[in-house]
Amino acid sequence: MRPGRAWFPASALLALSLAGWAQAPPAPAEAEGQLRSTYVLGPDDQITIRALDVEEISEKPIRIEMSGQIRLPLAGRIEAAGLTVDQLENEIARRLKEYVKEPEVTVSIVEFRSQPVSVIGSVKNPGVHQLEGRRTLVEILSMAGGLADDAGYSLKITRRLEWGPIPLKTAQNDASAKYSVASVPLKEILDASKPEENIVIKPFDVVSVPRAEMVYVTGQVQRAGGYVLREREALSVLQALSLAGGLSGVAAPKSARILRPMGAGASREEIPINLKQIMLGKAKDVPLRAEDILFVPENAPKKAITRAAEAALQIGTGLAIYRP
Repeated sequence: MRPGRAWFPASALLALSLAGWAQAPPAPAEAEGQLRSTYVLGPDDQITIRALDVEEISEKPIRIEMSGQIRLPLAGRIEAAGLTVDQLENEIARRLKEYVKEPEVTVSIVEFRSQPVSVIGSVKNPGVHQLEGRRTLVEILSMAGGLADDAGYSLKITRRLEWGPIPLKTAQNDASAKYSVASVPLKEILDASKPEENIVIKPFDVVSVPRAEMVYVTGQVQRAGGYVLREREALSVLQALSLAGGLSGVAAPKSARILRPMGAGASREEIPINLKQIMLGKAKDVPLRAEDILFVPENAPKKAITRAAEAALQIGTGLAIYRP
């Protein structure tokens, strides 16, 4: 079955009503006015036009052509794509002045079809997706291929205020007062524990899924990989080593190192640690920070260990990622 369309009755200009949209509250009158002046018409949108005293222009639905144009009796061909509703009304009225002294033109959007939504960050298919109907947050994430393995534990939604504020408790207006911004814990919407947070997505929303904080364990361990940190979670060297299944038979725990980022650049600080002493309780366990690499070298000459540590700095692509 083809995805549902977002239908808007001409009698209620830009209001979100109709049976398939019954769950979505209609936009406030103020939001409707903002939408008329800010929503940019696009190809395949459907509109109706009413021109007082111009019988040739009926109220039948007109679909904007893929070229972006519409064709009207008397007014001719008009480039509608790229105009707001108000701008299109003014352009039609301007052309009708040759036939009517003071033309009164009303344009209503019957059906939105150009409804881009951006899904960015840690999803499998980031990019711009078309709504083509009523879509919830979970459905939009599904359209983007679902979450990537390194996705964090919350997402952010940014919405133009002409669509009204985001209906979530966390919603706030940004400093420009043009956008509503809210965060949503992913677990609550994915396990349906708070279905009210699975809100309806609006055109031009931006859904951002940040990458989770991670620590990496590589080298001579049973299960090398990246380990996703829960929110506000910290791991120690022993905890990370336990997640990695412990040491392999040829490990050199006395020569282990933490490779720690030193800033935005690629350089890392090397922090030598004696894993053997830590495992025996003769040295303090060491806390790891987000993006730290715990490197356990093979029992080999020092020069070989140094080369292996340099190779470990290239970590990140093709590495298995594990979530708790």
